[in-house]
Amino acid sequence: MFSTGYNDHVDAWGFLGGKAVAANEASAVGSMRTIVTAEVSYAAAGWVKSGTTQQIGFSAALGDLGGTTCNPPTPTATCYIDAVLASATAASSPKSGYFFSYSPVAASGGGSNIGFSLNGNPAAPGQTGNRYFFADASGVIRFNPSASATVSDNPLQ
Repeated sequence: MFSTGYNDHVDAWGFLGGKAVAANEASAVGSMRTIVTAEVSYAAAGWVKSGTTQQIGFSAALGDLGGTTCNPPTPTATCYIDAVLASATAASSPKSGYFFSYSPVAASGGGSNIGFSLNGNPAAPGQTGNRYFFADASGVIRFNPSASATVSDNPLQ
């Protein structure tokens, strides 16, 4: 098996070497930034709940930021992010070794979504990535080296 450097390959058991893990983590951080930016754009667009005049705020689901036929865009298919990222919501369908869990935060009384939390987790911890990431509407990306990251974890520097 060809390798461009020490520990920079996938071995016979599917283990990614150190450089590949670092690349996956960098990609995950980039994906987190992309999703946060898309959420800000979604909220600013003023989408309304079907059959009402109530604004949605932040999206109801990560998939709402994706889509393949967005001409015209709709609240559930905006094409703010690519379809691969929008569907990377489980360990079985990761993007560059990471999957993303998105949860909107609704206003009290069930109003518009006033915030969100986003986690980026390695699909195979220790193999496709080592660090876990978290972001919210503040745009700050945080990490945890061993468990799902939260708002209490250290921000990336």
